[in-house]
Amino acid sequence: MNAENSVKFKSEHIKRKNEHEMNAVHRHAHGTCGCSHCSSHEEGDGGELFRILASALLLALSLVLEHFGFFAFLEKDIEFLQTRFLLKCAVCGLLNLAAYLLVGLPVLRGAAANIRRGEFFGEEFLMSVASVGAIFLGESSEAVAVVLLYSVGEFFQEHAVEKSRRAIEELLKIRPDSANVLRGGKIVEVASESVEIGEVIESRPGERVALDGKIVFGETFADTSALTGEGVPKRLCEGDKILAGFINKSALVRIQVEKRAGESAADRILELTRKESEAKSSSEKFITRFSKVYTPIVCLAAILVALVPPLFWGDFPLWVHRALMFLVVSCPCALVISVPLAFFSGIGAASRNGILVKGSVFMERLSGIGTFVFDKTGTLTEGIFGVSGISPAEGFDGDGLLEIAALAESKSSHPIAKSVLRSFEEKFGRKIDESSVENVEEIAGMGVRCEIGGKEILVGSGKFLEENGIGFEKKFLENRGGSGVFVSVGGKFAGGILVSDKIKGNAGAVLAELKSLGIQKNVILSGDCGDSVSDVAEKVGADSFSHSLLPHEKLDLFEKIASEGRGSVAFAGDGINDAPVLARADVGVAMGAMGSDAAIEAADVVVMDDDLSRLCDSIRISRKTMRIVFENIAFSVAVKVAIMVLAAAGISNMWVAVFGDVGVCILAVLNSLRAFSWQKVSKISKISKISTRNEEFVI
Repeated sequence: MNAENSVKFKSEHIKRKNEHEMNAVHRHAHGTCGCSHCSSHEEGDGGELFRILASALLLALSLVLEHFGFFAFLEKDIEFLQTRFLLKCAVCGLLNLAAYLLVGLPVLRGAAANIRRGEFFGEEFLMSVASVGAIFLGESSEAVAVVLLYSVGEFFQEHAVEKSRRAIEELLKIRPDSANVLRGGKIVEVASESVEIGEVIESRPGERVALDGKIVFGETFADTSALTGEGVPKRLCEGDKILAGFINKSALVRIQVEKRAGESAADRILELTRKESEAKSSSEKFITRFSKVYTPIVCLAAILVALVPPLFWGDFPLWVHRALMFLVVSCPCALVISVPLAFFSGIGAASRNGILVKGSVFMERLSGIGTFVFDKTGTLTEGIFGVSGISPAEGFDGDGLLEIAALAESKSSHPIAKSVLRSFEEKFGRKIDESSVENVEEIAGMGVRCEIGGKEILVGSGKFLEENGIGFEKKFLENRGGSGVFVSVGGKFAGGILVSDKIKGNAGAVLAELKSLGIQKNVILSGDCGDSVSDVAEKVGADSFSHSLLPHEKLDLFEKIASEGRGSVAFAGDGINDAPVLARADVGVAMGAMGSDAAIEAADVVVMDDDLSRLCDSIRISRKTMRIVFENIAFSVAVKVAIMVLAAAGISNMWVAVFGDVGVCILAVLNSLRAFSWQKVSKISKISKISTRNEEFVI
């Protein structure tokens, strides 16, 4: 098999795999609604719609023939009224039978299949009993109306699920089947699955990035909305990470692959989304239990309505007709369909906004969070160290002190040295000129000694300066958190620089908004040192904090917080050491962009772009979803009870009963779709005006 055929074969394999995945998602979607039309849907919406329209046309024709005297012209040719009546009944009966078979057979087959599985009281069973009973009572038009309107409701429900499922379907498009890889000095197109870690792929303007990696050539603006929900293109340069599914907007870049196909962020999104229906919420379980108890009760009640009143008032057919109406309206399909669909729509809305919720049980728990616990590094902070404070001694200024430190540290590979150098370049917008730095000596674990302009420069820890006879007071950097870098020039103390992890720009605003949403406590649990954690807790407005915690200690402390708090307890983290707490929490939230694979796997919710404001969004989405769930339950039960009472009293007819079932179901389904239309209302951005950013301080 040559290379071209190999690529073609692999591409076809990937396409078949995608089709299989979508079929699995399709089966999940229909499995949640308990719809008997899943089998009929396999032949396509066109066939289902044709049957509904044909049945409706035949029913309309039958009603016209029956009620508008179409047979009057036969009166001249047929002298016997009985013959005319029989002919009329035969034609209308055949039309109704044809109409019934078109839409009723799937319902009857569904009922039979359920009975074979031991499910005797499903909605198909109730519809079958009601429609067949109406036929035996001579009300064939009403029998057709029952199954026709039920089929219309199912058809709308199918489309409602399809609309919500499009969000998942769109995710498949973010994973390209092929990649342009650099091999043998040439760019060749190959199946994404054949690219190995370490190989270099090329992404051209307008293309989706095929695999996760690091840019090694060029810079561009990338549309990240497919993964993060962020609408503003992001600038990416050499050394920056770029993810599969990003759209290259402006220039050609080359990317060194860091993850194989199937391990990328895009594939994780697909996997998480496919799993969303596996965990059922307690509300859904309540509906399932409710139906199993409710259906036998209403069936027994219908039997009593049919048999008991005739013993006292007679007219058995009348009471059987009322019992059938009772059965039609009592179907719990509005609840069985609309509640899972509401959760499905809510999860779709969250996914569209860069939040992946792994199951409806977690969507429900999000709405009842009472305490939010945070890790510090990488969650409330950026996980990137930088200069957060400059304190020059007398006779020196802040900018000069930073430049001297950056010159001395320019030859060092220490992370703190790199942080000082990066802060200088960001502040002054230029590279450091190393030509003036001479006789550099780096003392491991202590600092750097060099000469600049003929003067000896020492940059390092306080102990390093003290051992070299430089006396100074360190109190100006106390209780600030982070690490102190101290500087001396020509044997004289010049000042200190504080290097710390930068707090995310909107961290303080997010914690404040969580409070406004009813979260009782915001707590920080961290393995970092006390000063650092204390400083962050103060700046973001946390209610309490604990520091220097090992993973098992963090878990023990979380257990204590959970036992004391009211409502669900959520934990947000990103590291491997957070995985045990993420797994234990009622709702574990992982920062997806910076988070470790272990944290993402253990979490229940994944924030794809690490934007803390997504936490507030997720709570709002979950609360809207739960409101819709309870609206559907209350509305459906109230309408059904009212019409059941009217049916038993003989005040309503079969058409009202059909509305009580199918009409309420359609309204509940349409209401469920509102969850998918959620729009962001939070005013918090990644950099908020009311946030507590780390500003450089000069004393």
